[in-house]
Amino acid sequence: MKAAVMRAAKQPLEVEDIQISKPGPHEVLLRTEACGVCHSDLHMIDGAIPVPLPTVLGHEPAGIVEQVGDQVGYVKPGDRVVACLSVFCGACEFCLSGRPNLCGGASTARAPEAPPRLSKDGETIHQFTHLSAFAEQMLVHENAVVKIQDEIPLDRACLIGCGVTTGVGAALNTARVEAGSSVCVIGCGGVGLSVIQGASIAGAGRIIAVDRVSWKLDLAASLGATDGVDASESDPVMAVRELTGGGVDYAFEAIGLKETGEQAFHMIKAGGMAVIIGVYGLGVNIELPGLAFLQGKRVVGSMMGSNRFRIDIPRYADFYLDGRLKLDEMISARRKLGEINDAFDAMRKVEVARSVITF
Repeated sequence: MKAAVMRAAKQPLEVEDIQISKPGPHEVLLRTEACGVCHSDLHMIDGAIPVPLPTVLGHEPAGIVEQVGDQVGYVKPGDRVVACLSVFCGACEFCLSGRPNLCGGASTARAPEAPPRLSKDGETIHQFTHLSAFAEQMLVHENAVVKIQDEIPLDRACLIGCGVTTGVGAALNTARVEAGSSVCVIGCGGVGLSVIQGASIAGAGRIIAVDRVSWKLDLAASLGATDGVDASESDPVMAVRELTGGGVDYAFEAIGLKETGEQAFHMIKAGGMAVIIGVYGLGVNIELPGLAFLQGKRVVGSMMGSNRFRIDIPRYADFYLDGRLKLDEMISARRKLGEINDAFDAMRKVEVARSVITF
């Protein structure tokens, strides 16, 4: 099969012919139909976060089950699924306490002595986040997939696997945004736009979008933001505090920069919550004034929208089908696998909200 292989940081991905193993116990072979291009993949390509090499990136896919291995009971060939990097084991402390998004899924990987799921002429190709979705096929544990409704197109459904689950979930699950509350979202990419939609679904009274790109602020407004702050023209902290008379109830940081993480904290009022969603590079630290915590301010991290993805992803698909969640508007471009590097270049140039690779 063809796959986009990362062999070195800060180098273009190479579309190569590689081998994929047969499904073993609890494993599922998928035909990839679509995969969103997420900024987290770009962190790996640009070397901000190291990964074992060579690897196949991609972690926001939807596809169709082609084969199943022994002991697979959840899906069958022909099922339409979304795959999620929050693969769960079902037996660890996090799974048993209702936090499967923190599991990590290490026990669902193949044992080191077993043949690798991906290879090329005897060379192991490392699987990224248990998925490796920039490929024509995926071989994953059955606990990495969720069946979805027939009515939702797979090139839209793929967005739910990461960006939407991360953003909508941060609003609904992590922060539990209250109806009538005030919200600020820093960064209007795929995740930030999903936070805005999650806050709108929750009934937030005011949703302030913050970005440095005017067309992204316009898109945010079409998806539920009530106000926009252009951070290239003014101090976003002062602008948000002036708009709200002292700060918001919830501020979401969806970029992954030291500056914006600190801004989120300074945008919240006493008793408010700053939710950190962005992926930070190794060695990046955030500095916050300790005295401000006496005002009851909180800072929390959100890993993949605190999801229970087999419950949440079909629910978010229903939101799309009944018109509450907009996915079509978030897709700026559809590209083929051979154009994968063009998709990342467009992301670097801030030309797209979300690109989707279709197969």
